[in-house]
Amino acid sequence: MKQHITTLAILFLTLLNLTQTRAQTAASAQTKLNVTRDLPYADPADPRQKVDIYAPEGAKNLPVVFWIHGGGWQVGDRTNIQVKPQAFVDKGFVFVSTGYRLLPDVDMGTIIRDVARSVHWVHDHIAEHGGDPKRILVMGHSAGAQLAALICTDDRYLQAEGLSLAIVKGCVPVDGDTYDVPAIIETVETRLRVHGLPMPKFGHRLKFGNDPAKHRDFSAVTHVAKGKGIPPFLILHVADHPDTTAQAQRLGAVLKDAGIPTRIFAAKETNHTKLNDNLGLPDDPATKALFEFVAESLK
Repeated sequence: MKQHITTLAILFLTLLNLTQTRAQTAASAQTKLNVTRDLPYADPADPRQKVDIYAPEGAKNLPVVFWIHGGGWQVGDRTNIQVKPQAFVDKGFVFVSTGYRLLPDVDMGTIIRDVARSVHWVHDHIAEHGGDPKRILVMGHSAGAQLAALICTDDRYLQAEGLSLAIVKGCVPVDGDTYDVPAIIETVETRLRVHGLPMPKFGHRLKFGNDPAKHRDFSAVTHVAKGKGIPPFLILHVADHPDTTAQAQRLGAVLKDAGIPTRIFAAKETNHTKLNDNLGLPDDPATKALFEFVAESLK
């Protein structure tokens, strides 16, 4: 009995040491972050018109991930980025998280122009932080997915900033439901109407300007065309979310019809929040698809 207890104790200590060694190895494998916060991209700048930059020590001429947070265009913050900065820096990227003004303080067009203005600032200044201004990947979750997809298809916003889509090497919208705004308005309002439920007080119809022309104009699918320099797309969505699945398929079909390299990845056993939170975790399937996409896009 005493020998059995001793054997178990030795086994326990061996497992404990192995766990500690793995933890230490994982910690040492992480690249040290240089973090620069609260950089204004407008003058004068609203508190939300700022970016945070995460770069590896000694960074030089690295590709740049430009991240746009979600929150229904009404809430959210550029600090809501979970493990993404460390994950991308470990892979040899500079990670930028941008803020933007929100509804109802400004309208949708102003929000999109804020994002374009932020891209302009990053293009002009990212070399100071070790990034390559000619290799930017635009990504975003939820409301940020709509903004990312629109910036990467409607080239008027970057053109107004003196830029072109040539600087964007890839676009990754994550679980957005507004690549086709008229479609989501009809989908949601029909669902409510047939069940006798009240219409939302500040739903997509009003957020996007309560004007069918604006609804079409703020839809990425409206602006997809050949010969515009639209970058490759990876569209991530939750597999069992009917609205984001339909929107992902809709945007993907339009992009493919225009000859733009496009991959659609349906993430299983997750939800709208977890898909975003888990991006960057080593065993996450969507993260694997993401890093495969960026590696291909930067070849």
